[in-house]
Amino acid sequence: MRCLIQLIKSNLMIKIVIADDHQMFIDGIKVLLEQEPTLSVVGEALNGKELLELLEKQTADIILMDINMPILDGIEATKIIRKKYPTIKVLMLTMYNTKQYITGMIAGGANGYILKNTGKEELMKAIEALQQDKTYYCQEVTARVMESFRKKDTHTEANPELTQREKEVLILLSEEFTASEVGDKLNISHYTVEAHRKNMLSKFNVRTTVGLVKFAIERGLLD
Repeated sequence: MRCLIQLIKSNLMIKIVIADDHQMFIDGIKVLLEQEPTLSVVGEALNGKELLELLEKQTADIILMDINMPILDGIEATKIIRKKYPTIKVLMLTMYNTKQYITGMIAGGANGYILKNTGKEELMKAIEALQQDKTYYCQEVTARVMESFRKKDTHTEANPELTQREKEVLILLSEEFTASEVGDKLNISHYTVEAHRKNMLSKFNVRTTVGLVKFAIERGLLD
């Protein structure tokens, strides 16, 4: 991967912290990550409280975060991290793929969401994306969110309406296709794609495509 190769050449390391209530899982992930010359596991925590205490002493670039942990769960820990440590990226690594957890974590500020049954290749893709200030959601998670989007309730007048074409554009943009690629898939020009994107930004009063998805989740438009 280009980003990781560049990190190797510049001798930079991505500092990783793992937060999970199963020590055996932590140990297994550490073995995987320690095989990568650009990654360094600098800490681990068995719950959200331990994680926050660790971050007071240890800097990190990315946190691999479980959701269901004792004392302080991953959702609440992520909300606190977003406020106290806005530069740290949070990648959810969990077994839960329900809409409740997915939307809760996205609304809480998670930068990515993948499932524990994923392979090493996708984990590395997610870490690379977050390190480049992008978001990353595995295909199953994206499908679950978009399924909710298609079933949204259109009876709430207080919420902005999206046209069918705008929905189609937003779905593809959320999957990280470029405007040109979206245009090719929908048989429209990339100028038209950009026009739809700008219309949605204006409707939702947000600045980015990620903001569009977050707004839709928070306002219940994906139910």
